[in-house]
Amino acid sequence: MKISTKGRYGLTIMIALAKNYGEKPIPLKSIAADYELSEHYLEQLIAPLRNEGLVKSVRGAKGGYLLTREPKLITAADIIKTLEGPIRPVEEMDDEEPSKRELWKRIRDAVKDVLETTTLQDLADYDDNNYQEEHMFYI
Repeated sequence: MKISTKGRYGLTIMIALAKNYGEKPIPLKSIAADYELSEHYLEQLIAPLRNEGLVKSVRGAKGGYLLTREPKLITAADIIKTLEGPIRPVEEMDDEEPSKRELWKRIRDAVKDVLETTTLQDLADYDDNNYQEEHMFYI
């Protein structure tokens, strides 16, 4: 399964908001500048997050976006499902042989478990430097 830029940048937005939780709203322009991302693209991603009730907007000169609940109550699954849709390693599993269908189910369940047990607070608190030193490879 490959998470697209929708999911990756959506997580970036949400982590930035989590790091700022309980403070003033953050404009998307600031997040775009901080992470060198397209503000226009982030605007497209924030709408489904708002529609799903994960963020709210504050209008005005000091406006921006805020999380609607504590970061520890929002999971990575909430964000990824909102932006990417259902979690599936393959499109259709019903047509597969039983042995392969079981493999796809196990992969799906493992990914789902990681996403559902990782909170936005976990991601916001994570020390990027330690992660990069310990994980210098791709699976």
